[in-house]
Amino acid sequence: MKKSLLLILTAAVLTSCGTKTATSEKTPGAATAVTESTAELTTEAATEAATEHETAPQNKVGFEGMEAVGAEVVKEGEYHISVDSSSSMFKIADCVLKVGGGKLTADLIIDSKSYDKLFMGTEEEAKSADSSECIGYTSNESGQSVFTVPVEALDKEIQCAALSAKKQEWYGRTLVFRADSLPDDAFSESRYTTLEELGLADGEYTVEVELEGGSGRATVASPAKLTVEDGKATAEIVWSSDKYDYMIVDGEKYLPVITEGSSVFEVPVAGFDHGMPVSADTTAMSVPYEIEYTLCFVSGSIA
Repeated sequence: MKKSLLLILTAAVLTSCGTKTATSEKTPGAATAVTESTAELTTEAATEAATEHETAPQNKVGFEGMEAVGAEVVKEGEYHISVDSSSSMFKIADCVLKVGGGKLTADLIIDSKSYDKLFMGTEEEAKSADSSECIGYTSNESGQSVFTVPVEALDKEIQCAALSAKKQEWYGRTLVFRADSLPDDAFSESRYTTLEELGLADGEYTVEVELEGGSGRATVASPAKLTVEDGKATAEIVWSSDKYDYMIVDGEKYLPVITEGSSVFEVPVAGFDHGMPVSADTTAMSVPYEIEYTLCFVSGSIA
């Protein structure tokens, strides 16, 4: 009897150790996979399974000095724009802004089926709201959830509550629909100070540049080299990291001209004194990842 019991206990211990070894193995580089922002790599499905809504990481939305942008200054049409979400659980794959009749609406596109409804207001307001005030979703050709919501203004914190499909509970989020992700020709009047207004002759200058976006860890050298030729301006952007392998400016991809020590790019300058949207692809994570930034070139600093 004792011998049988000993055999059973030994088998149990061996089984337990085998399981522990299998589950504790780490993918090479997993510990340093996220260097820009934990929230930026969180997927909707993985977070839904692993984390409670109320304890999900909170993201910063908007930017310092943000001023609301209404429909009256945006030309009618449809535009793909960026949306900041305060919750890593509410990850927006794409957003189509629709401008017409003096109003702004947006199609919020989400990869998962994690949410049944949205309510444009706080979590508490959603709990007591009539069902007619809630916004359901449709599915597009890719199987994504599409919620069509009213947008009070761009560059403004807007409260939005989402009804969890799994828990049937409302969870509050703060959204900011980013005006700086619109092309400049979407506005009735240009937001930039132009070369023509500055009267800059062809030549080489320096200009202070301000970077916003990402986690705030990355920086760019300022002042930056500015070259004006044939009425066009080009800036040399020197990143604090050598892990950026390309940038996207106005839909065009630019490769680095220097990759040792820092990633250095020469990119066109759309204008001055307003944030110019760009994307930069980093290889510092476990997989390459495009991060959205804005660059603001300060005209008063040109020397």
